[in-house]
Amino acid sequence: MNESNLFQIFKAVRNFLFGWMNREFLIFLFFLLLSGTFWLLMALNETYEREVEVPVQLVEIPKNIVLTSDTTTNVRVMVHDKGFSLLAYLYGNKIHAINVKFSSFAQKTGVGTISSAELQKMIYKQLFSSSRIVSIKPDKFEFYFNYGLRKHVPVKLSGRITPGPSYYLSKISFSPDSVEIYASREILDSIKYVTTERLNILNLTDTLVRQVVLNKIKGVKYVPEVVNVSICPDILTEEKFEVPIIAENMPAGKILRTFPTRVTVTFTVGASLFRSIRPEGFKVVADFNEVMNNPSDKCNIYLRSVPHGVRNARINVNQVDYLIEEQ
Repeated sequence: MNESNLFQIFKAVRNFLFGWMNREFLIFLFFLLLSGTFWLLMALNETYEREVEVPVQLVEIPKNIVLTSDTTTNVRVMVHDKGFSLLAYLYGNKIHAINVKFSSFAQKTGVGTISSAELQKMIYKQLFSSSRIVSIKPDKFEFYFNYGLRKHVPVKLSGRITPGPSYYLSKISFSPDSVEIYASREILDSIKYVTTERLNILNLTDTLVRQVVLNKIKGVKYVPEVVNVSICPDILTEEKFEVPIIAENMPAGKILRTFPTRVTVTFTVGASLFRSIRPEGFKVVADFNEVMNNPSDKCNIYLRSVPHGVRNARINVNQVDYLIEEQ
């Protein structure tokens, strides 16, 4: 673009801005801005109550101390003052973290407490003289510590995991599967395991790996604070095995023969687990004592045991013909 074209554009813009109609518009904008400024100044000169967050930080912690709570927390302070002051608190650099010396508040019980009155004294040092604190939440700052007491505990899942149709949960594992916890002796003795924060998943059909945070317990520190959970669903399949009928409670010299000698066991199992299932893992029995106590043309048979992971196992008949022979 050459110089003459730039000059023409500049001239057109100038003519537009300083035309009679646009001069009137610019004057209107000026007075609108002026009135808005006066309104803002008047509004900021009024008194209000606003909540201000103030960080509280624990400092000068001895090396032999293990904190089992956060070193920094925020207290919410309701402040009453004019808008100008509140604006400085909310958007300026007026408010800084309050540094609390560990030794000033630590007690032999393993707990340190800073009361609301003590917090107010510290916070007032940062406020304008015209400001007034209405309330502080929480009303005290507590911290927990010990001298290295710890133990390992397992991790358990908290929540609800629902597999999709025709699926089941074949495995839930954690990495790591246990964590080290630091706490007082009383708390350590009461904790047998720790749980994750609630995890709710519906219609799971594929392996899920997710990082989850451990559910916090007051006065307890976790190492690590997060773990990886792996949830493996597997598709269910229906299978069948021919299984022999075994006589139980047989006295010496007697034989119980059944007709047929084998029955079909139908069951559902995860597709990946089916390869490890064998007919020998099922046990179908006929009870000699029951036959003697309740004579009949047929005897009852029962599915006594099934392999781990098998679901909805059932036999195709509940009674069979039988014959008792002398050995």
